[in-house]
Amino acid sequence: MRTFILALDQGTTSSRALLFDRDLQPCATAQQEFPQLYPQPGWVEHDPDVIWQSQYAVMEAALAQAGCSPADVAALAVANQRETVVVWDRRTGKPIHNAIVWQCRRTAAACAALQEQGLAETIRAKTGLVLDAYFSATKIQWILDHVAGARAAAQRGELLCGTIDTWLIWKLSGGHRHVTDFTNAARTLLFNIHTLQWDPELLELFDIPAAMLPEVLPSSGIAATCALPGWAAHNIPIAGIAGDQQAALFGQGCFEPGQAKNTYGTGCFLLMNTGEQAVESRHGLLTTLSAQTAPGAPAYALEGSVFIGGAVLQWLRDELGILANAAESAAIAAALPDTGGVYLVPAFAGLGAPYWDMYARGTLVGLTRGTGRPHIIRAALEAIAYQCADVVTAMEKDAGRPLAVLRVDGGASANPFLMQFQADVLSCRIERPACMETTAQGAAALAAIALGWHTPADLARRPTARNFTPAMPAARREQLLAGWHQAVSRATGWATPIATSTPTPP
Repeated sequence: MRTFILALDQGTTSSRALLFDRDLQPCATAQQEFPQLYPQPGWVEHDPDVIWQSQYAVMEAALAQAGCSPADVAALAVANQRETVVVWDRRTGKPIHNAIVWQCRRTAAACAALQEQGLAETIRAKTGLVLDAYFSATKIQWILDHVAGARAAAQRGELLCGTIDTWLIWKLSGGHRHVTDFTNAARTLLFNIHTLQWDPELLELFDIPAAMLPEVLPSSGIAATCALPGWAAHNIPIAGIAGDQQAALFGQGCFEPGQAKNTYGTGCFLLMNTGEQAVESRHGLLTTLSAQTAPGAPAYALEGSVFIGGAVLQWLRDELGILANAAESAAIAAALPDTGGVYLVPAFAGLGAPYWDMYARGTLVGLTRGTGRPHIIRAALEAIAYQCADVVTAMEKDAGRPLAVLRVDGGASANPFLMQFQADVLSCRIERPACMETTAQGAAALAAIALGWHTPADLARRPTARNFTPAMPAARREQLLAGWHQAVSRATGWATPIATSTPTPP
């Protein structure tokens, strides 16, 4: 009897595989980091073949850890970093360039040029997205324009492209299926979230041939069959696909409008379910698609993306060398009464929601002679919470309702100092689930629905491991947030010749 779902969680810095039982509890997990490539300042790339190799290795490792074989697997599921894109040769299956990662800023000038042409609103109305280098379209366009012969090959129908889910499913299916789901398509700047189709006007605007793009499917359902050696004989379907943040929203059981989650990973990604209504943001957020479990039944969400979340702790560890590991940051921060007036704005890749400043850069302000290592570490943790608080404020305005509860996941949500400080600056309860693997669990849940193992009603009943309730006086909260917004004003527009932009708090 096939009793497991194998979920692939392909992230920005590592590939993971988790084996879930019929109750969607994790039984085994394997993880492998892979290199981050920085060809120029502000540019970020991954080797697509290395991503695939690492993902295949952890698939095998997770099964070995559980003492299982492919014969025990009922379905595969895929969750993935979303906006990162790969372009490859249809015939050979070889990438023509490294994957350009969602963090990469190389196409900022191209986005600025389109903004100057007055096209930002047209794009936003169709896609729900702001015009930013974060998203996929200008990355695909850049590859076609900078790899010799690529544009001509694309026009001849010789090239395919896709987000990382598409690349993995192509490899898993032996090159037989070129597909994505609605949640990933919605992150490309090419997909109309209202018609649920690739948009001809946008394809023409970015000069991307439609033949390059994958077929778009619901997040739950049979998308392909695994054709790998040793796997093909077992006819294992790929039955769940979702971008990592929508997968986490699903895994957190946020099935009702107004329910929200925040994932504290490399970046922070806060999504609120808005149901069948595509809520138009007027406060710097994105309107996007959430996981679709049946054809013709779209579901929407508001999203705020923070580019640098847990990555700021990696920076303290790897670049500054003042932190041995992320886990010790909680005790260091808690040992201080405050930061001594220090604010760290980690705008290393610009600022995401709600500011959307491609030219902002990291800033450390408020230093005195008494500032030490612990103050900077605490300021880094507080910066994660402040950025998320800006997103929540914008989200409350767009949704027309206050946020009573925020469900959290991701590696940094294990940090008790950060979670308490987040509850304090949001003035709302934080719920951390018993199972922290909500991204992979969400993808597995989508596959479980396709298999008939569960219904969304079953999955809404999720246990909570710990709650954090706000304890900070309102006056202190307002004081700290005012200081944060002042610090953000120092970071904006830094990479432009004259820094003149001043953000407006959400």
